[in-house]
Amino acid sequence: MPQSTSPQMTTSGGTLILAPRGGEPGRSRPPGPYRRLFAVPGTRAFTAGNLLARLPMGVFSVSAVIMIAGQRGSYALAGAVTATGLAATAIVAPWTARLVDRYGQARVAVPATVLAVIGSLALVLCVRHGAPDWTLFAAYAATATTPNTGGMSRARWAHLLKDDAAARHTANSFEQAVDELCFMIGPVLAAWLCAGFFPEAGTLVGAGLLLTGVVLFAAQRSTEPPPADRTATSRSPLRTPGMAPMLAVFLATGAVFGSMEVVTLAFADGPAAGAVLALQAAGSCLAGLAYGRARRAAPLWACLAAMTVLMALPLLAAAGTGSLLAVAGGLLLAGMATAPTMVTGMTAIQRLTPQGQLNEGMTLAVTALLGGIAAGSAAGGWTVEHVGAVHGYAIPVTAAALALALALLPAGMTKARLS
Repeated sequence: MPQSTSPQMTTSGGTLILAPRGGEPGRSRPPGPYRRLFAVPGTRAFTAGNLLARLPMGVFSVSAVIMIAGQRGSYALAGAVTATGLAATAIVAPWTARLVDRYGQARVAVPATVLAVIGSLALVLCVRHGAPDWTLFAAYAATATTPNTGGMSRARWAHLLKDDAAARHTANSFEQAVDELCFMIGPVLAAWLCAGFFPEAGTLVGAGLLLTGVVLFAAQRSTEPPPADRTATSRSPLRTPGMAPMLAVFLATGAVFGSMEVVTLAFADGPAAGAVLALQAAGSCLAGLAYGRARRAAPLWACLAAMTVLMALPLLAAAGTGSLLAVAGGLLLAGMATAPTMVTGMTAIQRLTPQGQLNEGMTLAVTALLGGIAAGSAAGGWTVEHVGAVHGYAIPVTAAALALALALLPAGMTKARLS
């Protein structure tokens, strides 16, 4: 028999009153997944520090381009310098992450950040005082020691919630939403600082935020995962069965992001481009928070299939209407597939990574993602140059379909690991 939906009645002091539906009088509603997440002691403190440390990841590259192009009058030089920094990060970051796993977050992250900040300050001085161009490449390459603060935060959640898969899913969703938020706010903050104050302001503020955030984050020792046994970190997670195919999926997924950004900049061709790209990040941020409330995660192949379908919306909008407003709406919807895909992918990486090597495993995923972004940017730029921005939107659709095909390959990955 179906339950009655009529209000329940009870008495209080001889007076008839309505009782809370589904429970006893005075019983409060159970806390949501995010409230339960931050009820764990120490989580709010390390999250606050990590937020400060991660905001500059959306500030540095934009600030460097504005600063170098403004002082040297060459966007080609600015792009080459930032590309060199990206390549250096791809090489250095996994080694930094291995040291973090082996010796602990606080012992490695702080000195590594100090070196990266010195590199940023050297870049400012070289640009400001007209040093030779090669010094810009050397200075920006030195910032490659910046630790993967997002990976360190995810490692703390995995350590604290190792016996609660549902809470880990919520934590990974929250971390992905934070990433999107930083990429929304960071470029806007960089442009405002560089244009409103002086060209070096963005880099200087970013360096200050990074150092302050990492120091505050590292100071929270109670939530820090213990260092791994050195023998456990002597072998790269790349040798783990299933890891290489997963990194290939991240590489293709990065190409989606890189190509979409370049093509959208070309299609908008004006100051509205930043706001349009922010809509994609906003859609991803909101979807990430909603996904964290879900009781179970979707399989990775399903997330990638949704991304492939939704990434076609900007292409259809651009080809069908040519309206920037329609493309912006398509990007907002397309962005909603981004966070669930990244959350599910990072969860798969955590399952594949051997115990005690989480920082290195997640940094390898981020490195693959950055490589894909670089390749996608190049492919998107070439397509825009030769066939136009409208057809350029076919590149992210193709990259998403490639990521889906790679996820469905049986090479080393079982359905259990992808679910």
